[in-house]
Amino acid sequence: MSLLETVSARLRPAFATAMLTAGISVGPPSDPAQVRELMARLRPVDAGFRLVRLGDDGDGGYLAPDDLDGVVACFSPGVDNRASFELGMAARGVPCFLADGTVPRSPVEHELLHFRSTNIGVVDGPSTTTMDSWIDGCAPPSGDLVLQMDIEGFEVPALLNISDRNLARCRIMIVEFHELDGLFARATLRQLQAVFDRLLAGHHLVHVHANNYGGVVSRRGVGVPRVIEATFLRRDRVASTRPVAHLPHPLDIRNAPHLPDVQFPLLDPSPH
Repeated sequence: MSLLETVSARLRPAFATAMLTAGISVGPPSDPAQVRELMARLRPVDAGFRLVRLGDDGDGGYLAPDDLDGVVACFSPGVDNRASFELGMAARGVPCFLADGTVPRSPVEHELLHFRSTNIGVVDGPSTTTMDSWIDGCAPPSGDLVLQMDIEGFEVPALLNISDRNLARCRIMIVEFHELDGLFARATLRQLQAVFDRLLAGHHLVHVHANNYGGVVSRRGVGVPRVIEATFLRRDRVASTRPVAHLPHPLDIRNAPHLPDVQFPLLDPSPH
């Protein structure tokens, strides 16, 4: 090892410590090829069902495949001050279970909406519940479920923690993924690779929409939206795996009307 390399190796820990003391996290960057590979895996397919919009126009409304007959319950962690998606499910006769520890009560009252003021975590505690404890305690013992999750960055540990048994019960999953610009850090990329590996093993991605609140972050020729809304359909329900040809979908609506739409870059994973 040269003198320069020796000095650099000795200074690296001190530099990292100084940055952490200043509140700045420093870690190894991702390989752009691996980020691009993950992006390529997230191209949605046309599963053979038309998509319907459930919930308000804009934030709080999501697209789902029109394959809801026979669903016995919807679980919706992350509520805040709106529940228009859940009201859309209730209008179809599906009981909905809502959880959000940041608000004391449900924003709406409905006989099919059941609210708990708690957060989703990886352990059961005074202010958290795991997905398994929640589902096992509220859902009918059998039958398919819908999961609609918007928990501001906690979705990855929650989805890695849920049991295979309950994950398989989810016919449809609609998940808002946050902080995807973290893909450019190696540690975060590994976590996101793991969660998408898990979800895509039993489900197909059937729709994706970039939330224009966050915009796009580009590094080394790879563009990544900060926030996406992803809809999955269980593989046994999928009649076709033909890639979706056009995005956004006609039913997609900008989350922030005053901001420009985000052209979803995942459809073109090649380097620029």
